[in-house]
Amino acid sequence: MNWKLVSVFAFAVLFLCVVFLFFTGSIFGRGPISITIQIAAVILLIWARIAFGFRSFHAAANPTQGGLVTSGPYRYIRHPIYAAIFYFVWTGIASHFSARNVLIGVIASGALALRIIAEEILVQRTYPEYAQYAQRTARVLPFIF
Repeated sequence: MNWKLVSVFAFAVLFLCVVFLFFTGSIFGRGPISITIQIAAVILLIWARIAFGFRSFHAAANPTQGGLVTSGPYRYIRHPIYAAIFYFVWTGIASHFSARNVLIGVIASGALALRIIAEEILVQRTYPEYAQYAQRTARVLPFIF
């Protein structure tokens, strides 16, 4: 299977889901709790980008040179950027609850899961030590999953 192509497809689907939620007014929280969660998600995303460095941003899940990043939020979560997107999107959906938004959230979550799987396969090919790292860190929920 061409995992780079799968990751690009997942990225495109996720992007379209977020754009849909934005244009239907369903992406941003409405109360203090939801807004706080979304601010925390943005902070997590920024922290992850700083820890990872600005060495890459690809539509395809391309492993980058420079070694496996296991510091910052990567010490607790293998995919903190995807986790931040997941937290942000589902908080918006919870604030604007409807069957349509839940369906979009399920599609977005499926795209994130596909992207994570593709990325993990590609990263492990470049960094064999990823398997050990994966055993001691959660994918998207610290200390849980």
